[in-house]
Amino acid sequence: MNNFIQRTLSGFLFVVIIVGSIIWTPYSFAVVFTLITGGSVYEFHRLTNKQHDVQAMTVMSVIGAVILFVISFLFATGTIIYPGYSIYGLYIVLMLVIELYRRKPNPLHNWAYFLLGQVIIALPFSLLNFILYIESYNPLILIAVFVTIWVNDTGAYLVGMTFGKHRLFERISPKKSWEGFIGGAVAALGSGYLFSLFIPEINLIQWLIFSEIVVIFGTFGDLLESLLKRTVNVKDSGDVIPGHGGLLDRFDSMLLAAPAVFIFLSFIFNDALMNF
Repeated sequence: MNNFIQRTLSGFLFVVIIVGSIIWTPYSFAVVFTLITGGSVYEFHRLTNKQHDVQAMTVMSVIGAVILFVISFLFATGTIIYPGYSIYGLYIVLMLVIELYRRKPNPLHNWAYFLLGQVIIALPFSLLNFILYIESYNPLILIAVFVTIWVNDTGAYLVGMTFGKHRLFERISPKKSWEGFIGGAVAALGSGYLFSLFIPEINLIQWLIFSEIVVIFGTFGDLLESLLKRTVNVKDSGDVIPGHGGLLDRFDSMLLAAPAVFIFLSFIFNDALMNF
């Protein structure tokens, strides 16, 4: 019971912080998600560096992720245009050069995991800025991404626990079932319908497609993180959220959902993709 209460309270606080930071001001979003981005990249390298032949530069990768997120925020808000991403690009090149002088036994592995952390962790988080400012500042659309993920997770869990018999991807995540996946997808359609009532900038059909994009790519993101944890034989990516594990455990679905949603919304709002 104590674990259930702890899990419930920490989960509630997590939702309040995420939703509150997005709604309050753009700067509260920037501060909170900069910290989340850095923390997630740190967890990623803490996991990958458990492999005996990997010694990627964790701190430098965290700094790179923070630079990318901050530049993306400033770019999305129109605060800066140039030099923008050139700074981040130069930083990445510098990190690759530094690896030449580290004298580690497997520099190629270190390079690969350093870049992987930037691509599959830092980049998706940075795209949240452009979802928030997909046309103009609209926190409800970004909140819809997270709510859809949470609704899908809840629906998948409840249906999977009750009716789950056919494994979705047993090799990576033995508890996931096709029944749970379908249950989550149906629940997400319900949330998409509700979003269409309160966010008219996107019509009903687009919201339903939006919801299923989040479900499909969110599930793959979840499986991606499960594969990472299974590879290094750990249960959770961290313990920063009591009863829920680490940041990556909470944001794994977003890793692939965010890029997919950004591309989808870019076509809806015409010139967003060109501006990026």
